[in-house]
Amino acid sequence: MNIRRNLSLSLAVIALAITSCQHKTEKQTEGKIKRESISVTTKIPGRIEKLLVKEGDLARKGDTLAILEIPEVNAKLAQAQGAVRSAEAQYDMAENGATANQLQQLQAKYDALKEQYEFAQKSFDRVSAMFADSLISPQNYDEASAKYQGAKAQFNAVNAELNEAKGGARYENRQMALGQKERAGGALEEAKVAYNERYITAPVDMSIETIALHQGELATPGYAIFNGYLPESTWFRVTLPESQIGMVTQGENVEIFIPYAKKSIKGTISIIKQLSNYANITTAYPDYQMEEALYEIKIIPTNSTEAEDLLNNASIILKK
Repeated sequence: MNIRRNLSLSLAVIALAITSCQHKTEKQTEGKIKRESISVTTKIPGRIEKLLVKEGDLARKGDTLAILEIPEVNAKLAQAQGAVRSAEAQYDMAENGATANQLQQLQAKYDALKEQYEFAQKSFDRVSAMFADSLISPQNYDEASAKYQGAKAQFNAVNAELNEAKGGARYENRQMALGQKERAGGALEEAKVAYNERYITAPVDMSIETIALHQGELATPGYAIFNGYLPESTWFRVTLPESQIGMVTQGENVEIFIPYAKKSIKGTISIIKQLSNYANITTAYPDYQMEEALYEIKIIPTNSTEAEDLLNNASIILKK
C-alpha cells in the first residue's frame, strides 16, 4: 500500500515538473537573428579570370571583386572603333566638300566644255543664216543644231557639278553622314560598357559570405557569384500566433537575449505583419492552432554596433 502511495506521489511530482517546464517554455518567445543580404551577379557571360576577394572580407562600394575573361567583347570593341573612324571620315567629307584637286579638275573640264559650247553656238548661228538663204539643206541644218544642243547640255551639266562642289554636299547628305557617325559612336559606347562589365564591383559596402565560382569557371548572366550581408543591418525576427500578438505593440521597446553569446540587447519593434504561410514560424515549440493567423515581428536593435558581430540565424529570446 505504501509502495503504491509512493509511486503515485512520484508520478504526480514528475507531472508537475513537466507541466512547470512546459509552462516556462511557453513563456519564452523565441526568434532568429537576421541580416539584410545582397547578391552580386554579372550581366554578360564570361570566365572568372581572377578573384580579388575571399570569403569573410569586407568590401567597400566600388571595390573590384572579380575580373572576367570575355574575348568576344574585345572583338566587338575593335569593330566599333573601326566603324567610328569610317563614319567620321564620311562626315568630314560631307562637311568639307570637294578637295582642291577635285575643284581644279572640275574647273578644267568646265573651261573645255565652255569652249566647245561657244564654238558650237557660233557654228550654229552661221548655219542658221545660210539655211535662211537656202544655201544648205535641212539635213545639214539639223546636224548643226544637234551638235549645238549637245554642247550646250554638256556645258550646263559641268557648270552645275562645279557649283555643287564649291557649295559643299547637300543638306540631306550631311545629315545622313551625321546619323551614321552618331550610330557608330553609340555602338562604340555600348562596346565600352560591355568591356567594363569585365570588372565585377561591389554595389554597396558588404561583407562577403560565399563565393559561388572559382577561377576558370563560367559565369552566366544573372548568376549570383558573390553573396553577402549589408553592414549594420542586423535585426531580430520573432513569429507569434494571433492568440499572443496582443503581448507586443509596434514602436515598443523590448529586450532581446542571445543564448549563445549570453548577453542581452535592447531593441524596438519596427513592424508587425501577417505571414501568409504558417510554416514560417521560427519558434522551436509551436503551440498555436492551425487555423490561427501568424505574424512576423521585426525588431531593430537600439545600438546597431552591439549586434554587428552576432551570428546570422542564431536563436534569440524575446523578453518583456
